[in-house]
Parts: sequence; structure tokens; C-alpha cells
Amino acid sequence: MFKYSFLLICFLVSCSSQQPLPSSQPTLTIYAWNRGFNNPSVEELTTRFTDFKNKGVQGIIYSAGKQPIRYERAAKIAQSLNLEFYALLPALIQHKNKQLPKKVYVVNGLGESAYDKPAYPRNNFVCPNYPEVYDYLENMYAKIADIPEVDGIQLDVIRFPDVILAPALWKKYKVTMDKEQPKYDYCYCDKCVADFKAKTGIAIREVADPSQVAEWKQFRYDLITNLVNHLAKMVHSKNKKITAAVFPGPHSIAMKLVRQEWHKWEIDAFFPMNYNDFYLEDTEWIGAVCKEAATSLEQAKPVYSGLFICPDPENKAAIKDPEYFGLVPAELEAAIDASMNNGATGICLFTAGRMTDAHWAVLEEVIKKGQQRNYH
Repeated sequence: MFKYSFLLICFLVSCSSQQPLPSSQPTLTIYAWNRGFNNPSVEELTTRFTDFKNKGVQGIIYSAGKQPIRYERAAKIAQSLNLEFYALLPALIQHKNKQLPKKVYVVNGLGESAYDKPAYPRNNFVCPNYPEVYDYLENMYAKIADIPEVDGIQLDVIRFPDVILAPALWKKYKVTMDKEQPKYDYCYCDKCVADFKAKTGIAIREVADPSQVAEWKQFRYDLITNLVNHLAKMVHSKNKKITAAVFPGPHSIAMKLVRQEWHKWEIDAFFPMNYNDFYLEDTEWIGAVCKEAATSLEQAKPVYSGLFICPDPENKAAIKDPEYFGLVPAELEAAIDASMNNGATGICLFTAGRMTDAHWAVLEEVIKKGQQRNYH
């Protein structure tokens, strides 16, 4: 009897989520970034994903390292709950990966390799200009995309290191970054320098201020774009979707800070990380960058506004590390409204595990109001 009841409930949930929602039901699309590096059990993941589902989440963006078995386990649970499932894997940050030669790690304007002297701690980036990097990433993503229950791949850290950090991070890293500086400017490896000279005739290492060379910026934009589009072609050949976590913009921030010209990427959806606290901005800024994103794409594609959640709202004023800032419950509704009223297709919580009971209560109310506010 219990088994029959459970199957009936699953059937009803599945049907209700696949049919057009009645006018009285919410229409806010919600994804949740979630981590599984501690290799949670099936029982733990089932409880976690069920809780997300009950709170209005429709899709999981799951990060759990590089082992396919972890994604297969989580994807099967998500599928049983009728949740979309995307595997999130880092692309160009590879912490001294033994499968990649030292030569493929990015080099800054001072000639320092990120392999052993990264500009920021643990920022061991590889260069998107090497066949070895293409092959490694294609093989890694292909293994995950081949898992039947995985709906798609989400690219993460698909960029160069921050040539300029978001302002809230300056104090943490003891820097002032009002302009590009050689220490944080990548990539000046021999291959990039030679390829750029062959293409433009410019010897970039001999230029007094490379930040003023538009062709040099475009060369780096194109390196990232070409890699993304190559991976997208492979993922699409497996009848899976591919998305990316990107910096806000693209023009205002992503291109300037990390060389992401993402409006040219041939992927299925974008998840801009609209972390307003990082840029010392309020929730209105979230609306502005959502509008920029939606209007920058030549072909309309979904844009899911990534919202940064404060895990300890009551003590936010005392938090010193900006990477633990984020939206408190009183700001969440305004952030969602700003996103949805300016072209976002939905939102994504970073991370769902940081949501407090108070956050979830606000989200529940916003979901109820979504239909009246003409959310998608």
C-alpha cells in the first residue's frame, strides 16, 4: 500500500510540473546552485533535493568535483523528483592538474606562471589557447554529458583571472585596482604572444601599455569564445544542453574584468552572477545588469539572474569577508523583482544551502505573488 501511494504521489507531482500552470499557481523559474564535494549519500541528497523541490526550486546546478559517479547519483535523484539537473564543472581553473603540462598555465604581464605563482591564492588557471586544454576539457565534460539523467553541463570559471577585482574584494586581497596592472593581466605565454603577433603584427610584450591595445583585448575575448563554442558543439552533439555561470554584463563588467564576451557564446542559457555586494551596489543595480544582459544577446536566450545569499543575515554587519556578504531576507524580494522586471527568465540561488528559514519564507511569498506581477 505504501509503495502504491508513493508512486501515485510521484505521478501527480510529475504531471503537475509538466502541464501548464493554472492562473493561480506561481510562474517564477528558480534554479539552485548546490555543492556535493563531501560526497553526500543517496539519502542525504534525496532529502536535500526534495526540500528544494517543496520550496519552489525547479532545477539543480550541482558541483561535486570531477567524478562522474557523483553526478550520476545526484542526477538520478533529481530526475526522480522531476527536477532539471545540470552538472557544474570548473573549466579554466585547474589546481596543478597532473593531467596538464605546466606550459599550458597562464602567464601574467610580469612573466609569472599561474602554475606556481598565481596572482590570487589557488588561482591556477590554464590558457584557452592550447590543444591540450581543449582535449582535457572536452573529455571531462563528455563523460558527464554521457550520463543519461544529466540534462546538461554548466561551465564555471570559463574566463581569465580577474584583471580587475570587484571593488568589495580589494580590501581582502590588499590591492587597489583602478586600472589594469601587469601582475593580474593574462595571458602572455609564448603561444599567445606568438599567435597574436602572427595575427596582428603587434609584439605585445614590447608595448608600453597593453591595456590600450584593443586588438589584444579582442584576441583574449576570442580565445574564451572559441573554447566555449567548441565545447558547446560537443555537448549539443550528445543532445544535451550547455549553460554557463558568467560575470554580470557582458559589456559593463564581464568583458572588462575577466575577458568574457559571453553574448557571442553559442550556448543555451546564461547565469550571470549578479552579486551586488561585490560591486558595492544595491538591488536596483541587479535590474540594470539584467536589462543589459537581456538586450545584449543577438538571439533571445534565457538569462537566469544569479543572486548571492547571505548565510548569516543577523550578523551581516560584522562579517569581514565579502564572500560571505549577500542578500538578507529583507532584500530578496526586491532583488527578484529587479531581475524579473528587467528581462531575466528566472533566478538562481547561490547557494541554496545559504538560504535561511527567513529567506525561504520571503521566497514563498514572492512565488505566490509571481503571477500577479506578470513573472514568466
